[in-house]
Amino acid sequence: MLPFLLAQAQQAPVPAVGWSDGPGVVRTLLSLLVVLGLLGGCLWLIRRGGWQGGLRKGPRAVQIETAVGLGDRRQLVIVSVEGRRLLLGVTPMHVALVTELGPAGPSFPETLAARMPVGSAP
Repeated sequence: MLPFLLAQAQQAPVPAVGWSDGPGVVRTLLSLLVVLGLLGGCLWLIRRGGWQGGLRKGPRAVQIETAVGLGDRRQLVIVSVEGRRLLLGVTPMHVALVTELGPAGPSFPETLAARMPVGSAP
């Protein structure tokens, strides 16, 4: 019986298995690359804040200008609402209006450029 099995094994050639044999390996690798690309794109959108407000573009009704942490989950936050600037105290259980601020002044580079003569060197 053993010689018969050996003769059968010698008659039937076994095809070599490689990377190009069958769509299984290639399809799996391409699927993996697509999934990783989609995951990376979603993470990029989340980090940019793209899913806040449903990917809506344009001005928002409430904009946070600045937030300063004071420790123990407490913050001072400057927000702009309908043209008003408000300083808010925020805790986990309460939001309080500290004061209403005046309009935002020019930025530091604008102020520096306005005070320095054009032709002068430091």
